[in-house]
Amino acid sequence: MKFEAIVRTYIRNIRPRAQSEIDWFARQPSLDDAIEKGVLAVNSRGKRYSHQRRLTRAALKQALRTLLDKSEAVEQARDFDELFRIIGAAVKPIQGIGELYIYDTSFRIGAKLNLFPTKVYLHAGTRLGAKALGLNDRAATLRVSALPQEFRELEAHEVEDVLCIFKNELKTASAVLHERSIIKCSWCD
Repeated sequence: MKFEAIVRTYIRNIRPRAQSEIDWFARQPSLDDAIEKGVLAVNSRGKRYSHQRRLTRAALKQALRTLLDKSEAVEQARDFDELFRIIGAAVKPIQGIGELYIYDTSFRIGAKLNLFPTKVYLHAGTRLGAKALGLNDRAATLRVSALPQEFRELEAHEVEDVLCIFKNELKTASAVLHERSIIKCSWCD
């Protein structure tokens, strides 16, 4: 699958569902409601998000208490980076909480506050996608402009989705692209 096809597939098949979830968090009646649903990783159907299924109830309840206590600081965040730092500092010490959970929780609560990432945040899945593209997979974030041109029509949070969801396809597409450039270069010699 080529990069253009990956982006088209995301836009056509995944973006509408992702936008629906963003809208659902944005419409929560209060910030405390958004914090509760975001921290407990509950989607619009009342189910836990699959990539947070391994987290224990105890860890989620502790994270909820911690973030509800920090709701004033959360509400005063000026941008997504600040929101991410506040949430990360609050919940990272909790056993079982990792970087994907911190990003996802920040993103969900950020939807209520209309604070969205302007950079691509990396965690386990997105690091694999970044590595497949030959990007710095050890960085905490990447600028959208660092990605191949085909990805630049996506928002930073959409690129995060693509790097995670399509990590295997990106590896294949990058290998094919690399192989073609080697072939092309050998003809030039």
